[in-house]
Amino acid sequence: MGEMTVPEGYMEDSMGRLVRIEHVSEYDKLKDETVNTILERAFQVQQEIKDFKTETMGDFYALMEMAFEKYDAKVGGKKGNAQITSYDGKKKVAIAVNESVTFDERLQVAKSLIDVCLIDWTKDGRTEVKTIVNAAFDVDKEGNISTYKVMSLLKFEINDDRWQRAMKAVRDSLSVLCSKKYIRFYHRTGIESKWQAIPLDIAAV
Repeated sequence: MGEMTVPEGYMEDSMGRLVRIEHVSEYDKLKDETVNTILERAFQVQQEIKDFKTETMGDFYALMEMAFEKYDAKVGGKKGNAQITSYDGKKKVAIAVNESVTFDERLQVAKSLIDVCLIDWTKDGRTEVKTIVNAAFDVDKEGNISTYKVMSLLKFEINDDRWQRAMKAVRDSLSVLCSKKYIRFYHRTGIESKWQAIPLDIAAV
């Protein structure tokens, strides 16, 4: 159902009832007007920020493509982190890409292969490696496995075919759920000064 059209001379209350204006207190009228005015402006600002983001992305990547063309190179996609700085070195625009990743069922294959390795490696009673590796598969309160901990296993160079197959299964099980681009703006008063972020978060202004 669409929104109800409020007849002239009435106001709709929070229960969806129509109340004649003369029965609404002056304070409630003023409060309603204030909220509506603020929200109208908020929607305008939201759209302005969306437009600004689109324009900024367009200008940023247009410059990147120009740089690639200058060196006769092919642009390899628009997913990497990058930044550009003003000529005087006092202003900077940076784009960062944050990817949310997850593991599929092949992670269980990797865990099975790893378990076989650990049983073999700890026959002499040394359990340090087992403790370190098993910690990578610990789950948090929500039952999620830490991507960072699992991926940290890839740094171990172990010359064992079972381990190598397990690490391949880890890599193959990884998939990107979604990626978000963040634009950040910085400025500084001098070359030796620290970069200061320009916050666009309304709570940080």
